[in-house]
Formats: sequence, C-alpha cells, structure tokens
Amino acid sequence: MTSLPLISVDPDARGRRPAMPPRHLADLDLPGRQALVTELGEPAFRAKQVSNHYFGRLVRDPAQMTDLPAATRERLAGTLLPTLLTPVRELACDDGATRKALWRLHDGALVESVLMGYPDRVTVCISSQAGCGMACPFCATGQAGLTRNLSTAEIVDQAVYLAGVAASGAVAGSPPRLSHVVFMGMGEPLANYSRVVAAIRRLVAPAPEGLGLSQRHITVSTVGLVPAIRRLASEDLSVTLALSLHAPDDGLRDELVPVNQRWKVSEVLDAAWDYADTTGRRVSIEYAMIKDVNDQPWRADLLGRLLAGKLAHVNLIPLNPTPGSRWDASPKPVEREFVRRLRDAGVSTTVRDTRGREIDGACGQLAAAEDRDSDPRAATA
Repeated sequence: MTSLPLISVDPDARGRRPAMPPRHLADLDLPGRQALVTELGEPAFRAKQVSNHYFGRLVRDPAQMTDLPAATRERLAGTLLPTLLTPVRELACDDGATRKALWRLHDGALVESVLMGYPDRVTVCISSQAGCGMACPFCATGQAGLTRNLSTAEIVDQAVYLAGVAASGAVAGSPPRLSHVVFMGMGEPLANYSRVVAAIRRLVAPAPEGLGLSQRHITVSTVGLVPAIRRLASEDLSVTLALSLHAPDDGLRDELVPVNQRWKVSEVLDAAWDYADTTGRRVSIEYAMIKDVNDQPWRADLLGRLLAGKLAHVNLIPLNPTPGSRWDASPKPVEREFVRRLRDAGVSTTVRDTRGREIDGACGQLAAAEDRDSDPRAATA
C-alpha cells in the first residue's frame, strides 16, 4: 500500500510562504477593481472598461483599449492586468482540435492547460495548483509533488487566454466561443478551495464581472476531500462534481488514491450523493482503466452495485501512461466488458475520448518533460 508521502523541506525555506503573483483584476470582484482604480487617481468606471476588454473582448494589450485615455492605458493595464502566465510551449494535435499549453509562472513554477474543440463546443481543462500533493502513483502530476496553490487570477487567466485562442478561429470545425471549463488539470482543486470557488464565480459572472459561462458547463474534479465536497454543496453553485474514484474497494483505492486512507470509499460516495441531492446535479465518477490493476470484472460488478440507482454517470478513462511508468491502459476487450457490466447494472457509462497522446496529453507530462529538458543533470541520469 502507498502511504501519504513525506515531503522534504528546504531548511532555508522553513516559515516562508510561497510568493504569490501580483494582484490582477481577476482576483477581485468589480467593486474591488473600482477601489483599486480610484487609488490610482482614476475614475471608478475605468475598472469596468478594463474588465470589459479582458473578459468581454479577450483583449489585454493596452494599445487596443482605445476607449481609455492614451496617457493612462499603460498604467491601468499594468496595474490591473499584470502578466501571470508566460507561454513556454504550445503543442497541437488532432488536426488542431487539441492544444496543450505549458506556462511558466512568475516564480518559475510550471502549469498546464488544454483546449479541446468539438463540433458543438469548446472545452478547456485548467490547473488549480502547480503540482499536486495527492500522490496518486499513476499520475505524472502526483509524482511531481506540490509546488504551490495558484491564485484566483492564475486559474482564470488560463481560461481567458484559451478563450481568446478559440475566438481567433484557430480551432477549425468548432464554435469560436469557449463554453465549458473542467478543473481537471494539475492539482487537487478542492485543496485550493477558496481560490477555486472564487475562480468559478469569475468564470460564470457576466462581463464585465467575469467570462459569462454557464455554471452547468463547469466541472470540478476531486480525489475525494469529503469536508470540501460538503462545503461546495453549500455554495449555491450548480457545477458538476467529478469524483476521481479509480477503484470501488478500499484495499486498492488506498494504493491508487492515497487520500482514501483518510476518507474511505463509503464516506466519499456519501458526500457525493449528498452533493447530488443538494444541487440536483449528476455526479461524474471518473475511473482510469489500468491494465491488470482495477479492470477486473468483479470490480466492475462491485462498482455497479455501489452506483445503481444513484444520480451518477461513470466516465471510464483509458489510461494515458507516463514515460517509464509501470502502469498501462486496459486492453479494449477488457474495457468493453467493464462497460457492459456497468450498463447491465443500470449505470450510465461512457468511455472518454482519448486526446493528446502525441503531445504529452496526460496531466503533468509536459511540465515533467520541460523540467527534464531544463535540468542539466537529466543528461547524465
């Protein structure tokens, strides 16, 4: 069984908190932005103008903000729209329908986002932490450990940037407007609870307050932090909860999802059902299919019994193995049998569309590759 990891600490870093990025308008609600603008000696309505550029027009270049006085554009943009994400790599596959971005943050930390275009929608998968502290052994991000939480604006800025990519028409065959956001990138969203909830509120608020997405088109993934799930149910948000279950039995889930050592399968599912009852939203059960690990027929039957009659949908995920990993995806015949058994139990089940394998599509792979490429020790490892 995998135990929760002991994280090594630099003795010189004890007592120091990670340096957070400069304040950005997405960190603030509209009254907060107005207060900041008046501190600069500008009229409060300038905050609404800049916010309309950022959220409504997806513009952050002050030269394009022609409704602002030329003498103050740079100062207002510099204060309200500091650079948070610096592109390191942007890769595309699936004829341009899948685009993965690797960003470097102000402190050198790396995070990833993915844009996925479909005929009827455009979805972005965003990160909520640099790294992850949940230590799931089959996940590239989990292997890297946690660097720090992202700020609200660092989370939102990923979605706004990729909304701009979609609006440019770069994703052929898809609508030009971002419609869905999934918190399934790097990190455990509910371990960065307050900033993730604030980011959701920015994403769903209409411009100029926010990006104007539907709450029902936002999905928040979690490995099962029970108190945070219950807290999220009280937020008066109708976002979808995605529970990364990956095993129906405690013996295996203790290994695959080490936080299960704290909150067992029954506790996690009870919290999920309470979330569904409170919000009326169907819970998505995420289940990575791992060859000879969690794909046995009896586990499909057990999962079916746990979920039968519940407001839930199973999303089976063909594992995207990380380089050098001992984990591999289940063979297709095994996957099909797993699906058949769940459906026979009356459980709605689909298999996730596989995207981005050729561009290090698994969460954390691109950041890990960048770290290897920039580390001179990698050449001799």
